[in-house]
Amino acid sequence: MRRAWVGVTVVGVTALLLALSLVSWRQTRVRAVLAEVAELQRQTSIADGERMELTRNIQSLESRSRVVREAEERLGLRRAMAHETVWFIDEVEP
Repeated sequence: MRRAWVGVTVVGVTALLLALSLVSWRQTRVRAVLAEVAELQRQTSIADGERMELTRNIQSLESRSRVVREAEERLGLRRAMAHETVWFIDEVEP
C-alpha cells in the first residue's frame, strides 16, 4: 500500500513540475513576443515621424512661392504681366 502512495506521489510531483515548466516556458515566450511588439511599435512610431517630416518637406518644395522663386533663379523665368497674358477661349457650337 505504501508503494502505491509513493508512486502516486511521484507521478503527482512529476505532473506538477511539468505543468510549472510549461507555464514558465509560456511566460518566457510571451515576454519575448511582447518585447518584439514593443520594438515594432517603436519602429512604426519612428517611421510615422519620418513620413510626417517628408510630407512637410514635399509640401514646402511644391509650394507656389518656392516654385516661382526656383523658376526665376534657375531658369531665368518671370511672371507674366497682365498685358502679356493672352486668353484663348474655345467657342462651343450649339
